[in-house]
Amino acid sequence: MDNFEYKVAIYDTKGILGGTVEANQLEKQLNLLGSDGWELVSCTSTSQSYGSSKSVVCIFKRKKNQ
Repeated sequence: MDNFEYKVAIYDTKGILGGTVEANQLEKQLNLLGSDGWELVSCTSTSQSYGSSKSVVCIFKRKKNQ
């Protein structure tokens, strides 16, 4: 049976009221984690107000080394 470890990464959004994601920066971070063996499992935004988001929460997993 495979064993996994998990990582939660929180990326803050930009802008006066939040909600703006710097896609290039986020992509670089995701690729960095991916090259280290982390697989993105889930990604969601946190609600702030008036439909904007304060941050994006990404959950990763990878097989644990035995």
